[in-house]
Amino acid sequence: MIEYIDSSRLFHLHNRFLSVVLSLRPDEEGSPELLTAYIGAPLDAPEAVLALLPRWEGASFDSLRQKLPYACPTEGRGDYRPPLVCARDAEGQNCTELFYESHRIDAGKPRLEGLPASYVESSDEADTLIITLSDPLTGLKAEISYTLYRERPVLALSVRYLNRGTEALTLEAAGSACITLPGRYDLIHLHGAWAKERAVERVAPAALTRTVSSARGASGHEHNPFAVLAAPDTTEFEGECLGVILVYSGSFAITADENAYESTRLTAGLNPRCFRWNLRPGESFQAPEALCVWSPDGLNGMSQAFHSLLRERVCRGFWRDRPRPVLINNWEATYFQFNHEKIITIARAAADLGVELFVLDDGWFGRRDDDNCSLGDWVADRRKLPGGLKALAEEINALGMRFGLWFEPEMVSPDSDLYRAHPDWCLHAKDRRRTTARRQLILDLSRREVQDYIIDAVSSVLRSAPIGYVKWDMNRNFKETGTAAEGVYQGEVPHRYMLGLYRVLEEITSAFPEVLFESCSGGGGRFDAGMLHYMPQTWTSDDSDAVERLYIQYGTSLCYPTSAMGAHVSAVPNHQVARVTPMKTRGDVALGGNFGYELNLAAQTPEDMEEIRRQIRQVKAVRETTQRGVFTRLSSPFDANLAAWQFTDDRRVILCAYRILAKPNPELTRIRLRGVPEGEYTAEDGSSVSSAVLMNAGVPVPFPRGDFASCVMVFEKK
Repeated sequence: MIEYIDSSRLFHLHNRFLSVVLSLRPDEEGSPELLTAYIGAPLDAPEAVLALLPRWEGASFDSLRQKLPYACPTEGRGDYRPPLVCARDAEGQNCTELFYESHRIDAGKPRLEGLPASYVESSDEADTLIITLSDPLTGLKAEISYTLYRERPVLALSVRYLNRGTEALTLEAAGSACITLPGRYDLIHLHGAWAKERAVERVAPAALTRTVSSARGASGHEHNPFAVLAAPDTTEFEGECLGVILVYSGSFAITADENAYESTRLTAGLNPRCFRWNLRPGESFQAPEALCVWSPDGLNGMSQAFHSLLRERVCRGFWRDRPRPVLINNWEATYFQFNHEKIITIARAAADLGVELFVLDDGWFGRRDDDNCSLGDWVADRRKLPGGLKALAEEINALGMRFGLWFEPEMVSPDSDLYRAHPDWCLHAKDRRRTTARRQLILDLSRREVQDYIIDAVSSVLRSAPIGYVKWDMNRNFKETGTAAEGVYQGEVPHRYMLGLYRVLEEITSAFPEVLFESCSGGGGRFDAGMLHYMPQTWTSDDSDAVERLYIQYGTSLCYPTSAMGAHVSAVPNHQVARVTPMKTRGDVALGGNFGYELNLAAQTPEDMEEIRRQIRQVKAVRETTQRGVFTRLSSPFDANLAAWQFTDDRRVILCAYRILAKPNPELTRIRLRGVPEGEYTAEDGSSVSSAVLMNAGVPVPFPRGDFASCVMVFEKK
C-alpha cells in the first residue's frame, strides 16, 4: 500500500514486511527536497520518523547537506558524498538542483523501455509511486519509480531522466537507486575472478567510500552487481540487512559511503567511469532497475526473498516454472575434436543412462578446429557434420533426448567471412589498434544493422533443426569501446551496446519461446538479474571441481536461486585444478543447481557408470524441490570444513552436507535443519522423524571415510 499524507508531506509505502517513508522537506530557501526518511520494519505511525531528520538550524561548516538522506542526490550543491545524478550543461557547469514537482500512485508496475526488469502478472501484486523532481534552471527532470510488492519484502527502484530544457545536457552519472541508513553497516559483496567467482567477502564499517563495480562492459567475474548492508551483529538467521541487486548486465557501480555522522549512503547504477550520455532537449534516458530487499531475519531471510523474486518475477517464459532437463555437454569430452559419429556415440551412452538433453558445444560452425577463427560464421561445418545440424539433431531426438547448441553471437573472429565483409562492425576506437582477446573481437551491438545480423543468423540456425536449448556465451570484455557509426556520441556506446543486446535477446527468445536458453560468459562472468530476464539459467563457473563449486555455489546463493545455476559433474582429475573427487560427491554438489555432465562417458568405470545412473534417478525424483523449493544455507565452507544447505517444500526436506577434508577420530557431525514444515517425515531408511527433531535435535550425518565426502538425505512428509 502507498499513501501520501498531505499534512506531514510524506509518502508511506508499506506492507506486512516493511515500511518506506519518503519526506518532502523544504531546504534553507523553502524549496521541497525529497528525502528517504526511513526503510525498515513496518511502522504504524510513519510521521514519528520525521523527528529523526536533521534540522537546518545550527548547520555547521560541514553543512547539513552531509547529514540529509537525499533520495536523488546531485552534484555541485554542497553534498560531497557520491551523487546519484550529475548533469553538465553546454558551458561545463554541473550544478543541479532537483525539487519536488508532482507525484502519482498507480496499481501494478510499469515496464521499463528497452531494459530488463521485474514484473507483475496482475495489477494487484504491487503499487507504484512515481515522483517527479525538476531543476528549474536546466529543465532536467528525474522521475523516480518506487514499486512495492504487496506480498514480498521487495522495493523496486528506477529513475527516468528527461530534458525539458532548451539546451543539451551531458549526463555523467545517471543512477538507479539511493538509500541512506542511519548507523554503521558491514558491506557484504561477491568478488572473484575467472574460475573462482562470487566468493563472499564481509567488510567492516569504515568511514570511507566502498565501491563494488565493473568497467568491463559486462557485470564481470570480479564483482557482482549485488551488495548488502548488514548490521554488524547480523548472521545467517538473525539481524537486519538490506540487499540491493541491479537488473543490468553491463558496467555498473554500487557504492556504500559512510560519513562522520554515522550515516551510510548506498547508491547503485551505471558505472560513471564508462558512461556519458548526450541528453538533447525533449529526450529521456531510462536508468536500469535496482531491486531492494530488507530482512529482519538475517542473510538467509534476505536471500530467500531474492530467490523467489528472481525465479518468479524476473525470469520469464516457458521454462520459468518447468523442471530443467538433465543434460550432457560434450566440451570436456571432445573439445574441438569431434565428428558426427563421436557425438552420436556419447549421445547413445547418455540416453541409456536417462539423460534428457545433449548439448553440442563450441566447434560445430565455420572451420573452427581451434578458437582462432569462424566466430560470426554461423553455418554448420560439413567436414565434421556431413548431414548438418538437422541430421544430428534428429538422430539425437530419436534417442529420446533434446538437442542443444553452443553460440557466441556477440563475437567475431578476425579470421572469419563476417569480419572480412564488415571490418567496421566490431567495437573499436578510431585510429587505435584493435586488441583481440581469446583471438576475437566484439561485435558493435550499438548498431542496428549488427543487431539485425545476429537476430537473423541465430534464428536461421534455430529454424534449421529441432534445437531445444541454446548456451549463449561471451568470452571477452570490452577494450577500445567505440563505434564507426555516424553521428553517435562515443560515450554512449557501452550502454547502447547493452540496449542492443537486450533487443537481440528479446527478439530471439520471443521467436523461440520453447527453447531453453542458458547464458554464459567465460563461466560466471555475466551472472546477473539482467540476463536472467531473458535466460532462466546461467553457467555458474568454468570451474567444475566439486570442492571449488561448494564455495562458488554457496556465494552465488546469497542472491540468486538454485534454478538459475548450471551445475555439472565433470571428469577427474578435474580440468581446472587437477583434484580427484569421488563421483558421488561430484553428483551431490551438482544437485544444488541445474544438473548435468561434462565428461567422456566411455572413459568411466562400471562403478561410476552405475553411480551416474543412480544420480540421474535421484535428480529426476527431487528436482521440483531443488529447483523451486526454499533454499537455506546451514554451514559455510568459507568458515568451516563443512558446507551444508537445505531444500524445503511442502512435500520433502533435502539436506546436502559436504565435508571437505577428513580428520582422524572425527566427532559426530550433527546438523540442525531450519524452517521445516510441521509434521512427521520418513527418512530413506524407512524410519520416522518429526519436524521438531529435525530442527531442534538435528540430524547425524553419516559421512564416508576420506577427503571430499558428501551426504544427501531426503525426508518425505507423511
